[in-house]
Amino acid sequence: MDTQGYGRLRRKIMTVTLVFSLVPLFALGFFVHLQFSKTYHDKIARNLERTVDNRQKALDIFLDERVSQLKSLAYTHSYQQLSDPAQLNAIFNVIQTNSKSYVDLGVIDQNGEHMAYVGPFSLKRVNYKDEPWFHETMLKGQYVSDVFMGFRKFPHFIIAVMRREGDRTWILRATIDSEAFSSLVRGIHAGELGDAYLVNAEGVLQTSSRFAGPVMSKLSMALPSPTTAGNKDGTIIEERPVKDRTMIVGMAWLQRVPWLLVIMEDPKEELSALVRAQSIAAAMVAGGILLIITGAALTARSIINKLIKADREKAALDASLMQSSKMAALGKLAAGVAHEVNNPLTLIRESAGWIKDLLVDEDPEKMLHLEEIDTAANKIEMHVDRAKAVTHRMLGFGRRMEPMQENVSLNLLTDQTLKFLESEALHRNIEIIKRLDESIPNTTTDMAQIQQVILNILDNAIDAVGSDGSITVSTGKSENGREIYVAIADTGCGIPKEKLNTIFDPFFTTKKVGEGTGLGLAICYGILEKLGGRIEVGSEEGKGSTFTVFLPLV
Repeated sequence: MDTQGYGRLRRKIMTVTLVFSLVPLFALGFFVHLQFSKTYHDKIARNLERTVDNRQKALDIFLDERVSQLKSLAYTHSYQQLSDPAQLNAIFNVIQTNSKSYVDLGVIDQNGEHMAYVGPFSLKRVNYKDEPWFHETMLKGQYVSDVFMGFRKFPHFIIAVMRREGDRTWILRATIDSEAFSSLVRGIHAGELGDAYLVNAEGVLQTSSRFAGPVMSKLSMALPSPTTAGNKDGTIIEERPVKDRTMIVGMAWLQRVPWLLVIMEDPKEELSALVRAQSIAAAMVAGGILLIITGAALTARSIINKLIKADREKAALDASLMQSSKMAALGKLAAGVAHEVNNPLTLIRESAGWIKDLLVDEDPEKMLHLEEIDTAANKIEMHVDRAKAVTHRMLGFGRRMEPMQENVSLNLLTDQTLKFLESEALHRNIEIIKRLDESIPNTTTDMAQIQQVILNILDNAIDAVGSDGSITVSTGKSENGREIYVAIADTGCGIPKEKLNTIFDPFFTTKKVGEGTGLGLAICYGILEKLGGRIEVGSEEGKGSTFTVFLPLV
């Protein structure tokens, strides 16, 4: 498809997308506008009244539960039991399992002496006879204090219960975690300008306030009388000026203690949603239109890119088929050469064997060079076998022969392969460094083909170094423990970064014209792929290359 065809397709996609998307978008915007108008016409004051009433009841229930729990402990256990530190600690652990709001627990006798204590502070034997809460508890039987500093030197409040047991009077007292209590108050306020806190009848904050200050600060705002009730539930809703703003304030006195719950909301902030409703709807419509246009453009581009990608893949497939044809032709040529070379190799091996047979009948004393001739015949046979192995590999390359399954020691195979090129490396003054891991296990693979892979890579490394360098050959086990590897690192010229992705392609070579066919690494890649292995390469131009051959442990 030409460029004009791509342009027409893009315009069609965008037109259809806009027509079928804008109508439902405008309908949605109109519906959202109506819903916002209905929702935000409710009275903020009634919502605030409900919030204050619910939170006041929750705080009273919290305090009632703690007082009842402390009473139950005092009247179900004797003084003797609770004054035992071990038993008191066990009881404390039980109640902490059900409620994390207690900081400590203590038993105090009628003289104010702390007889038993469990908690994080060193308060045992502390005398409380001069503390106001002690006298209030002895007088009223139970007492919930305001927040105060006390011996702990940090703000807290206590719940104390008195019990008369025969002629003995004693008090069970618990410190309440002010953080757990404050969490019931925090989070009530809405928006950035809202606030919620507790204050006692003297105007001292019992919990921290966002704008009035920390706990135990003095509040300047006038408080209603505890007897004042705005409705049957005792909730007061009114508007008050607070820091140059008119705030809607909801207040209610707690039933258990003379603390006032105060919740403030800024009416402008609450009503701003209604004011912003139309602008939000307009922004949504504009954003939707922009999103649809962007989506249409991206969709059209995606389709065109896929078409272009398909054309490129087709061209790459054609090139791959052509390369496959070249490789097939090369395989036939290699097979023909191997077949022609095999015949003279067979004759040479038979002649060497015949010479060895003749030597058996000779008298060693009469024939001066019998041993040298026998050694030469053995070398002829050895090198003929080696040449036949090469031709066998050429036949395998041409005929795609199935790999053999042999128990192979990678260290031994690497060491044997290095011996083939030791003289060449010595001639070029190239040092070969071996770092073979003796602990790696054997694997099952085709020894001849793996030897061909190692030989090709070593030969390339020698050519890359040229002279006066080094080649490091190391073996080991992969990190996942499923593979063994042989790594060949040279100090040669390296491979340019842009060519790393093409070095395994057939007929690609970095050598000079006439010095390489570009088939060595392609053959190595094909062999390893057939054997279930893999090859990795790392290189930096001017600093050398490292080829790592991985073989699966079977």
